[in-house]
Amino acid sequence: MSDGPAGGDGIESGRRLVRADPAAAQSLSQKLAHYLERLTWRTPLHDMRLKGRHPLRLLAVPVDPMPGDADAGLALLDGRLVAGGEAHDAATVDLSSAKPGAAFLDYLHGFVWLRDLAATRDRDRAVPVAEALTARWLDAHADKVRDPVWRPEVAGRRLAMWAAYAPLILSSGDIVFRSKVLNAIARTARHLDRAADKAGPGPERLAAWCGVVTAGLLLPGGDARVAFGEAGLARALAAAVGEDGGIASRSPVALAEGIAVLALLRAAYEARRRDLPEDVAATLTRMGAALAGVTMSNGALSSWQGGAATGAAQVADVFAAAGLHPRPLRQAKGWGYQRLTGGRAVVVVDAAPPPLATAADGGCASTLAFEYSEGPDRLIVNCGGARAAAAKVAPATARGLRSTAAHSTLVVADSNSTALHPDGSLGKGVGSVDVARQESDVASRIDAGHDGYARRFGFLHRRQLILTADGRELRGEDALLPAGRARRAERATPFALRFHLGPGVEAARTADGQAAILRTPSGAIWQFRTRAETLEVEESVWVDAAGRFVPTQQIVVGGSAAAGGASVAWALRRAR
Repeated sequence: MSDGPAGGDGIESGRRLVRADPAAAQSLSQKLAHYLERLTWRTPLHDMRLKGRHPLRLLAVPVDPMPGDADAGLALLDGRLVAGGEAHDAATVDLSSAKPGAAFLDYLHGFVWLRDLAATRDRDRAVPVAEALTARWLDAHADKVRDPVWRPEVAGRRLAMWAAYAPLILSSGDIVFRSKVLNAIARTARHLDRAADKAGPGPERLAAWCGVVTAGLLLPGGDARVAFGEAGLARALAAAVGEDGGIASRSPVALAEGIAVLALLRAAYEARRRDLPEDVAATLTRMGAALAGVTMSNGALSSWQGGAATGAAQVADVFAAAGLHPRPLRQAKGWGYQRLTGGRAVVVVDAAPPPLATAADGGCASTLAFEYSEGPDRLIVNCGGARAAAAKVAPATARGLRSTAAHSTLVVADSNSTALHPDGSLGKGVGSVDVARQESDVASRIDAGHDGYARRFGFLHRRQLILTADGRELRGEDALLPAGRARRAERATPFALRFHLGPGVEAARTADGQAAILRTPSGAIWQFRTRAETLEVEESVWVDAAGRFVPTQQIVVGGSAAAGGASVAWALRRAR
């Protein structure tokens, strides 16, 4: 084999990816500063800042490129707001309550329901519903700036939705109501002028600054605001998006959200017959390639950093909305995901340390885990969905979905490769990952290692994965190698290799206890074989795109490592 290319999406053989010291995460003083900032929203001074000229109209109406959920829209026409696994009566839902889950609150106060309402294509019924709910919201929140309703990211999305769906909320003959809506748009823009940089890093800050730019484009006299907003957006993109297009949180779902936000911003530029700034357009293109790099063979997203397995249709909608036809990024650096392809098969590997706490809320200890799919079948997966399921399950369960054991990789002594703290933050563990990659006409190979178990157990975990050119066989070897000074432990250290099986994949252990036969939903038969101390088929779970728990199975290969280390070779081969 020869080394893969070092340029383009290449990665240098032996390259080391280093995670910064956890102490660099968000400090207590930063958290306190954000808390105090939100307290100022309630002061007369902030209210004075939001006062200004009342706009009489919008200069243009953007066309939202993202499709809505017609089923959710029909439910709203029938009087029910449905989002985040919750349903509330639209006429009586308490608009000031913080009791619903975060996903529902973002849907409600971000006015994403307008997109779903428009998807019903029943304007005669949709307009009265939109006006009634908007009027109730204005009475509750237009003059009262409070958290979470006025969080910058929520306010930014709300402003974009108001602009794109102005025909649903500004077609009324009630001049007073129209004036209230337009004034709310202007007040939101002034709030974002001061608050956008206070939004969390990633899609949240992008949404906030996109709201500023959108207001500048669509409200009269907004050229200065456009320039101000474009400068802020450039800073937000530089902080959130790496050179390879990956997002700092390392979450594919968050990256898809960022692309969708920028796609809607582009629609605002197009409504004014302007082009998206070149640097933003270039970043959007890189983001598309990075997202395509973590799609599986069926077009759906693989499950990483708490994200659920977003379906192929939704991923395609994001690309279409942004006007992207990306070539998948195979070898990301800062983004940290490696992609192997052969025949109809795709393997995606997490070959980087977890994200910093400042970049991700709910990051996962998933280093060196992988997902493997062939054609329509997801064979090996991660449980995923920690964020999507968080509002519906106990905190301990959500934390379990973030654990190393919830991913298809090696687990030493039932511990996480990177610590998960009770407050949701990531602690010590994986500090660096080294990666080597080779390509040939016969197979693609990745050899990677991490130091997450070195401090506690004295071992480095190394994993080698080889995917044949036809995609019908994946061979692997996992090794625990001695690291640092001699270990003090006298007993061997137990470990387990976990291979979580995709939804609908059925496994049965063979009589010799060294193999398992897998049957996929499409009817394909695969054989998993290894020579290890134990091989068991156990229960597992997979979280789908809606945050629902799907019962599945997992293959668990057990063993123990003496002071000199241990290694386990395994193979997954399609039989027919």
